[in-house]
Amino acid sequence: MCAIRTEELLLNVGPQHPSTHGVFRIIVKLDGETITEAIPVMGYLHRGTEKLAENLTYTQIIPYTDRMDYVSAMTNNYALVHAVEKLMQIEIPERADFLRLIVMELQRVASHLVWWGTYLLDIGAMSPFLFAFRDREIIIDLFNELCGARLTYNYMRVGGVKWDAPEGWIEKVRKFIPYMRDKLEEYHTLVSGNEIFLARIKGIGKYDAETAISYGLSGANLRCTGIKWDLRKEQPYSLYNRFEFDVPVTHNGDCFDRYTIRMEEVRQSLRILEQAVEQFPAEGETMGKVPRILRAPEGEVYAGIESPRGEIGCYIVSKGKDKPYRLKFRRPSFVNLQILPKLLVGETMTNLITILGGIDIVVGEVDA
Repeated sequence: MCAIRTEELLLNVGPQHPSTHGVFRIIVKLDGETITEAIPVMGYLHRGTEKLAENLTYTQIIPYTDRMDYVSAMTNNYALVHAVEKLMQIEIPERADFLRLIVMELQRVASHLVWWGTYLLDIGAMSPFLFAFRDREIIIDLFNELCGARLTYNYMRVGGVKWDAPEGWIEKVRKFIPYMRDKLEEYHTLVSGNEIFLARIKGIGKYDAETAISYGLSGANLRCTGIKWDLRKEQPYSLYNRFEFDVPVTHNGDCFDRYTIRMEEVRQSLRILEQAVEQFPAEGETMGKVPRILRAPEGEVYAGIESPRGEIGCYIVSKGKDKPYRLKFRRPSFVNLQILPKLLVGETMTNLITILGGIDIVVGEVDA
């Protein structure tokens, strides 16, 4: 028998392929159906946020953080204001801290719903996408009621939050928790045990703990290799040390494990929210004592938090002025993306979308 002769094929995946979500491209070299090389191409959405920040006051930078990760804007808000507060040693009123934590955990649930729905859509299932966006809409309505926006919130401030929660808002959050728990069980019934779904993602995109650490992975992309690392536990910030919750960990390092962890993270977020609404202070201030014009003292600071995609950090160098001298964000999507070429080489084109979606990349965060 003679072998079939093939020629190397260069293929552009994106920037309009469904799983690249508009502004991300991968150049793949193919030998038949097998990927021999994969080159991520970024920069289509680059806005120079970190350079722009040098000419903005600390408060003016906050709306730019919304746009870095447009499905997790609240946690991005917090990454910046937390770094500034750490540098200026500002105390946050308890009520404001509770509001921050509640919106960050609601945002984590909403972000994972977007991931779950779009991931299943990318690999061929339509219904989960509709269910995920139906349930996410409840959270979006809560955010809209709280701060007047549905996607880019600009809610947090150095020293607290922009506004207090309106009357009855906490009660609406309380009612959402059991609703979402029931829906999460429906998601598992619909998808998690489906044999077609399992055949698509189990054993695909595997790597070990040593590889994850060497690539600087974080979030579910790290915890799927058995490493129990969550900044809410390991380096507690806000009020997380008051609440009981588990950090989900698996050991196979494949797409199914990353799926499992994110689904369990939704359950744990609901657990945190349940405790937070029960302990929410009946009254109190929502802004700490901060000067009218914020001038961070000369020095530098790094503050990292656990976003839905892993560690997002903000590094600030201050010269004692009302604007940062230098500002740098550690963006989890950008870091997590670096392992993609390693995972794709040797795989088929069918598995490319499975692997890419399983990493959970928000391209706005990559190109900030």
